Amino acid sequence: MSQLASADIVQRDRELQPPLYAKRDIALVRGEGVYLWDSDGTRYLDLMSNYGVNILGHNHPNVTAAITQQANTLLNCHQSFASDVRVALLEKLVSVAPAGLNHVFLSNSGTEAIEAALKFAWITSGRTKLVAAKRGYHGRTLGSLAATAEKKYREPFEAELTTATHVTYGNIDELSAAVDDETAIVILEPVQGEGGIHVPSAEYLQAAREVVTSKGALLIFDEVQTGFRTGAYFACQHTGVVPDLLVTSKGLGNGVPIGATFMSAGIAEQLTGGVHGTTFGGNPLACAAALATLETLEQDNLLDHSTEIGTYLVDQIRALNHPKIRDVRGKGMMIGIELKMRATPALRGLQQRGVLALMAGSLVLRLLPPLILTQEQADVAVGTLAEVLG
Repeated sequence: MSQLASADIVQRDRELQPPLYAKRDIALVRGEGVYLWDSDGTRYLDLMSNYGVNILGHNHPNVTAAITQQANTLLNCHQSFASDVRVALLEKLVSVAPAGLNHVFLSNSGTEAIEAALKFAWITSGRTKLVAAKRGYHGRTLGSLAATAEKKYREPFEAELTTATHVTYGNIDELSAAVDDETAIVILEPVQGEGGIHVPSAEYLQAAREVVTSKGALLIFDEVQTGFRTGAYFACQHTGVVPDLLVTSKGLGNGVPIGATFMSAGIAEQLTGGVHGTTFGGNPLACAAALATLETLEQDNLLDHSTEIGTYLVDQIRALNHPKIRDVRGKGMMIGIELKMRATPALRGLQQRGVLALMAGSLVLRLLPPLILTQEQADVAVGTLAEVLG
């Protein structure tokens, strides 16, 4: 444990960083499995996994071993050179991706992967118009920020952003009316995360695919948060809808930063040298972590497990029949609890009782637990939530 008390670390953190984040006022210093510890030795059940990143939990032995071995071998290798571990990861990624998405650009984060997808789509379509969904979240760099719907993120930079049309998520008539012969891109999350854990019908995504194709535009699925979390490798695989480009990041490296932009061969063949690049993207360390993560998902059957425990968790929360809960929704280990009051007091109450969760808008508690969560740990979470709600 740290020699400094949690409160002292929190204070120094506030003094040394710009005030960009809503601070949670504890200092986390260690993790193992689904648990985190602060510097005072307090243990927390982690139902947020660093905004969906640690899908195998913390300090997973397979990932730790892969990182250690790679750190002793080769940390970085620019993508102008080939890399054995990178090729192994690319082959694995293509094998689990929707059919036809057989080329991958590797980067360092979700917003970088979105930026790449937008650039590739603009270049290959020859158009500029962008259509996205209300409540959608795609990142905060200038390209991805244009697609992000929340005004508080966009307004300070409005003059610098590409103009985007935002339509109601799940409403195919609005989407159809917004897409025309000048549309380059339609970007959607197969399940909205930051916007409140909204799961669309399969028919909506299928109709979106048809609308985009009929207008000669390109469809991007943002699976930065949904990737590996909904009971399939990618959430769109539940519907059979294949986008032109697919983006993922968060859970891919189980804590090591990495992003991936999938595309068809038709798009890849139109890209030329210098169009895009990255110094650190696709580095061997991140590739080794991602490969170990994917192999563990498969070996431990964690996609099926996440469906089983995620369904159990939703059912148990609904069974509370609590008057302060308006709705419970989700897919796999991606769950939203919409309250009839602001969610902040409940979030704080959970933390005070040793459970870490997230918000998704002002009314929704968001649960993004590691996929290794057990039924017993889910019961603790539900019992704590019931206690907090009173």
